[in-house]
Amino acid sequence: MEGQIIRTEYSDIMQKSYIDYAMSVIVSRALPDVRDGLKPVQRRTLYDMYELGIRYDKPYRKSARIVGDTMGKYHPHGDSSIYGALVVLAQDFKMGLPLVDGHGNFGSIEGDGAAAMRYTEARLQKITQEAFLTDMDKGVVNFGPNFDETEKEPEVLPARIPNLLVNGSEGIAVGMVTSIPPHNLGEVIDAVIAMIQDSNISDEKLLTYIKGPDFPTGGIVVNQDELKNIYRTGTGKIKIRGRVEIEQMKGGKERLVITEIPYTMLGANIGKFLNDVAGLVETKKTTDIVDISNQSSKEGIRIVLELKKGADPEYLKNLLYKKTRLEDTFGVNMLAVADGKPETLSLRSILEHHIDFQFEIATKKYQNLLEKENHKKEVQEGLIRACDCIDLIIEILRGSKNQKQVKDCLVNGITEGIRLKTEKSRRLAAKLKFTETQATAILEMRLYKLIGLEIDALLAEHKQTLANIERYTDILNNYSSMAKVIIGELRGYKKEFGRSRRTAVENAQEIVLEEKKAEDLPVVFLMDRFGYARTVDETVYERNREAADTENRVVLHCMSSGRLCVFTDTGKQHLLKVQDVPYGKFRDKGTPIDNLCNYNSKEETFLTVLSMADILSRNITFVTRQGSVKQVEGAEFDVSKRTIAATKLLEGDRLVAVQAPSPEAHIVLRSQGGFLLRFPLEEIPLKKKGAIGVRGMRLSPEDQVTEVYFLEKDQVPELEIGGKQVHLNRLRIGSRDTKGSKVRG
Repeated sequence: MEGQIIRTEYSDIMQKSYIDYAMSVIVSRALPDVRDGLKPVQRRTLYDMYELGIRYDKPYRKSARIVGDTMGKYHPHGDSSIYGALVVLAQDFKMGLPLVDGHGNFGSIEGDGAAAMRYTEARLQKITQEAFLTDMDKGVVNFGPNFDETEKEPEVLPARIPNLLVNGSEGIAVGMVTSIPPHNLGEVIDAVIAMIQDSNISDEKLLTYIKGPDFPTGGIVVNQDELKNIYRTGTGKIKIRGRVEIEQMKGGKERLVITEIPYTMLGANIGKFLNDVAGLVETKKTTDIVDISNQSSKEGIRIVLELKKGADPEYLKNLLYKKTRLEDTFGVNMLAVADGKPETLSLRSILEHHIDFQFEIATKKYQNLLEKENHKKEVQEGLIRACDCIDLIIEILRGSKNQKQVKDCLVNGITEGIRLKTEKSRRLAAKLKFTETQATAILEMRLYKLIGLEIDALLAEHKQTLANIERYTDILNNYSSMAKVIIGELRGYKKEFGRSRRTAVENAQEIVLEEKKAEDLPVVFLMDRFGYARTVDETVYERNREAADTENRVVLHCMSSGRLCVFTDTGKQHLLKVQDVPYGKFRDKGTPIDNLCNYNSKEETFLTVLSMADILSRNITFVTRQGSVKQVEGAEFDVSKRTIAATKLLEGDRLVAVQAPSPEAHIVLRSQGGFLLRFPLEEIPLKKKGAIGVRGMRLSPEDQVTEVYFLEKDQVPELEIGGKQVHLNRLRIGSRDTKGSKVRG
């Protein structure tokens, strides 16, 4: 049969295919179900452990076995995603109520990864078995085919606790994201019970039960008043602070000890926090922290900051809250799959969905139990009647040719073909009228059931069955009775598995940090011949003056709060804060100057660096390769931009020197052709930084200026030319725009 070609718009196919893909990711992978609070990979992993019999009171089993079985039966995706879900389910610092009991290295709060699944072991937690997987055999949830239709898997687990709130959830789908914080089990159960007892309970009343999120890492929620709107809309931002304690040390010193961290600081963010604190010290935001140590262990978080004597610990606490992630924001978006589609849910709607689910599974459970009890009742009543006329039944059995004759007689009273002793027996046999079920039970009954004690036990069992039927019927027919059963179960879970709250909830004032100005200290800027720059204390420089002067290309005295002007041969000025230059020991390597200024070292070459404080009261002299010179007022370079054009250059020209000499100084220009020209600095005109300079030295077409020297008063500089010592201060004073004199060695 020939295939039929269907012509359609390509964009329509792409749109439909993408929507199908997006919904598959949303519903089948990324978002939790509001009923059990689990994503498909979590649900399948827990169900597989239940099927494998890895219960809380049984030995641990290898994680690799669980992952492989889950992947082969239920979750046709990568083993890393399944193992990742298993690891998170076992981490007590991520889950408000861990659902898996992990044995081995399952990672740490500081971001260390779990060991490979071939090394770790796991089993179900008791709460998981009792509150998530119980009654699976009572038909309380629907089962569907797995990916290859060789197994059956539950569409949802019969969770008895509102797990979506207790453990929260995080997930990224296509075009949407869910972020639900964990809550306290006891508080959530109290809220569920209150709503069962009063379905019209107000949102304000609910928040007296659920005070706010309860993160496993503790911390302090500081915007309590905003929680009402967050829980009403299902979206918002929760502000969390770490808990900081002040401890006294010997000698009158104090230290700050961080014992609880924001939930958002989990993992690698703890290391980033330590780096941020170190950065506050390096950038002179504070000089009161003398040591940082992370003493965290399995017992909990303990990050210690030792302070200088006389430091203000309250100011430093506020500095940490303001400048690091010790105060952070948890974005709330309570998105979950409800009735088969993604929906942003309020606190009330989550609780309502949970309660509806509880009544649904309770109804299915007790309907199933009632059906079984009615069956037992039917069998028991048949056996009791049979015991009363056992002699007749034995006579029927002995006189029948086959089992069918016996059944026809017991059920329908048909006695044809059965040899009975008397006509009376035949009349009695015709009146038996047992049901099919009762007849089968009678035929399967063993003779020892005719013992007196066994008959008494049967009567007692029947009495209990009738009581059960009455109880189950009452539960199914009366809302209050079913509610009482559900509430009783919830209170049992709270009593056995509840714990005290870890996260405090309060209204705290916004941190207002009046930053203390960093102490302005004299430092020395050093840059070696390779371009690595750093600053050192002035006393350190004085102790190492000889080595500093000989090993470094630039030695510049400045203040720690000052600014530096870095000039390059392309005529650009790059502004650099002294506090941005690494400060440390004399032998520290430093940082490349081009990294600090962000200039392009491939296109421009470093010339010099001047202190802004020095040039503001002076004129800056520029000299180019083509012999052009000019002076510019230093105040023109006091700008906020990081990079500006310091001067204008002719095409093909480059700067040779930039300096801020005294007005009385003389300038000496040296050309590649061996000419030297000395003249007073006052002959160089004052121009704007955007102007081109004037000619300072007449050069032949192939010549160019290569060196520039500034002669200050009382200086006796020497220059070696061709093995001959030339005293620059003895050179004849000429005029600008002349050729100068040639010096031969």
